[in-house]
Amino acid sequence: MLAARLALLVQGLGLGLSAAAQPGPFQAYLLAQSIRNGATRTLPVAFVPVVSDPPVIVVVLAVLAQVPPGLLRALQLVGALVVLWLAGGTLRAALAPPAPAGAPAHAPPRGILRAVAVNFTNPNAWIFWSFVGGPTLAGAWRASPLQAALFLAGFYAALLAGGAALVLLAARAAALGPRFARALGALSGVALLAFGLFQLGLGIRG
Repeated sequence: MLAARLALLVQGLGLGLSAAAQPGPFQAYLLAQSIRNGATRTLPVAFVPVVSDPPVIVVVLAVLAQVPPGLLRALQLVGALVVLWLAGGTLRAALAPPAPAGAPAHAPPRGILRAVAVNFTNPNAWIFWSFVGGPTLAGAWRASPLQAALFLAGFYAALLAGGAALVLLAARAAALGPRFARALGALSGVALLAFGLFQLGLGIRG
């Protein structure tokens, strides 16, 4: 029993680390926010999956771990528009003239809500919980709620730690100078644009 519990914990850690390291719209958004607003203001955004994932998990488990194709296509289209909108804002901020010295920096008032929108409409999250996370969680729950809790604890510990590490690294890199920060901001905007266009193409092809 102990071995099974440890195995689920380790499996959750591995999957969470893999999800944190996988490039995607949410990671690009974290990068952009870290460069623009610094680590302190962006770290709370790294914990958004704890808010946006539960509805995904509930829906996936309710439909027996299989997302309906129509829902996935709708998420691809809506998510693509959200990501493209964020890409436009990120690129405008990166290409805008530098703020005067001493001007206060303002974090977007809806930064967390935007991150929730990005993550909730990200098809990758739905696909993961449909074909990997959902079946594993359901099997663990059937064995015991504690095993399911250990799997989730391992997964989110690694996922959130990976997101926090990305925020800290990006903020540290941005501190190298305004030109470097603007280049990183433009890079994150281009990444968001690429993810948005790719997601839009998937949704249109259906």
